[in-house]
Amino acid sequence: MQKEKSVSNGVRAVLALACGPISIGKLAIVLPMLLVYHSTIAAKADSCPGIGDEIATDRPDVTNSSVVVPTGSLQIENGMNFSARDRDRFVDGTNTRLRAGIANCLEFLVDLPTYLASVHGPGNSGLSDVTPALKWQISPVPGKVDLSAVFGVALPTGSVRIVGPGAQPYLQFPWSLELRSGWGLSGMFTEFFRPSDPASKLITEATFVIEKRVTERASLFVEYVGDYPQNGSSAQLLNWGGVYRLTPNQQVDFHVALGLNHNAPSYIVGVGYSMRFDELFPVRRSSPSIALRY
Repeated sequence: MQKEKSVSNGVRAVLALACGPISIGKLAIVLPMLLVYHSTIAAKADSCPGIGDEIATDRPDVTNSSVVVPTGSLQIENGMNFSARDRDRFVDGTNTRLRAGIANCLEFLVDLPTYLASVHGPGNSGLSDVTPALKWQISPVPGKVDLSAVFGVALPTGSVRIVGPGAQPYLQFPWSLELRSGWGLSGMFTEFFRPSDPASKLITEATFVIEKRVTERASLFVEYVGDYPQNGSSAQLLNWGGVYRLTPNQQVDFHVALGLNHNAPSYIVGVGYSMRFDELFPVRRSSPSIALRY
C-alpha cells in the first residue's frame, strides 16, 4: 500500500549509501550500520506497535507498511489479482505473506509461493519463489517519520520462466508520515539483486503514496510505482484503491492499477483479506496469561 523528511544523520547516511550504486559488498556495509543505529534508540522500542494498535498491512499497495507487527503476533495477508499485458490475461493467487513479531521492533516475514496462471494468450504459468525476510523498525526518528529496513532473499524454488534464475536478495526502506486531517504520505525504496540474470543484475524500485482516511475504518490511496532496471527501460504504474477494517485486527482491501508505459502491465485488479492474531506465542509481559485475539 509510503514528506518532508527530518531524519537523523545515522539514517540519512544509510539512505545515502543505499541510494547510490549498490553491490553485495555495499549491502554488507548497510546492514551493520542499521544494527548499530538501532542500538542507539533501543530505549524507544516501546514506540513500536502493540496489540492495542489496529492492523497495518503491506497490501494492497506495492508500498509496504513502515511499521512491524506487534511482538508475539502473527499477521496473515492474502490476495488475488487479475491482470493483462497486451493480449495476454493472467490470474495470480493467493498472494500470501506471513508476518511474525519476534522481538521489539523486529519482524520475520515470508512470502509463500503464488501461482500465476495464464488464462488467455501464450503467456507462461508457474509458481513464484519462497521469500523470507527480516524487518527492523528504525523509527521513531526526528520529524515523526516512521522508517523500517527490510532484507530478504527470494529462494530459487519457483518457475524460472516466471521469476528468473537463482537466488535474488533485496534491500528495502519503507517510510511514512502522518499529516493533518487524516492525510498521510508514504513511499519505499528497494534494490533487487539478480546475480544470475545476465540481462539485468540490479533493479531499483521507487514508490510514492498519498493516503486519506475517510472514516474511522476506511482509507483510500493513490500510488506511483516505478521499476528501473540497470539495463533496459523502466516499467511504471499508477495504482489506487482502499482498505476497510472489519475489526481492529481484520481488513479487506481492493486496488486497481494502470500501466503508464508499454513495459508495465496494461492493468491489474486485485482484492485481499488480512488478519492478525495477537499473543499467539509467549513473550515477556506483566501478566502470565496468554490469550488469542483476532
